[in-house]
Amino acid sequence: MLILAFDTATDIATCALLSDGVSLGESTTRPQALLAEVDRILGAVGVSPAELTGIVVGTGPGSFTGTRIGLSVARGLSLSLDLPVAGVSTLDALAAAAPGAYPVIDARRGEVFVPGPHAVRPDEVDLPSAALCVGDGARRYRDLLVERGGEVPPNGSELHVPRASLHASLASTFGPGDSVLPVYVRAPDAERWVAA
Repeated sequence: MLILAFDTATDIATCALLSDGVSLGESTTRPQALLAEVDRILGAVGVSPAELTGIVVGTGPGSFTGTRIGLSVARGLSLSLDLPVAGVSTLDALAAAAPGAYPVIDARRGEVFVPGPHAVRPDEVDLPSAALCVGDGARRYRDLLVERGGEVPPNGSELHVPRASLHASLASTFGPGDSVLPVYVRAPDAERWVAA
């Protein structure tokens, strides 16, 4: 299988191309530049989009806009290339990066997304013993998480980015692109403003 995987739920988007589980290329970019990066990776290894056999996309939680970008790209490619799509939680992909990794994604508004999934204040995170906290939320709230007994890798560590190759390794059920749903955890800001 030739799988294109990507996740745009955080400020750093990740994209990978895998052939039977072996990475042919993986990179990071801004979520808004995802399609250009997909084109670059495919071109670098001489693969045409028509050769792909499936797509794996990160479903969040994370940035509402970023998550929508990834799902829209996955659905568009699925329709245009007649490809099946699998969705994988961004939290699950971060957790798969290292043994005992505990994913913490910046949820803005003074909150983080953690397994459950839940949106909580950083000082309410219920860390497992000696947790290895990974993700952009772990970077942002490093001091608080360390005070609570967690370990946080250095800011430049790849453990803080949800790697697309891990998404691909976690994918199990493929189907129509429009059947993959986002994981938001809480209502988008726009819905909250309209309700107020």
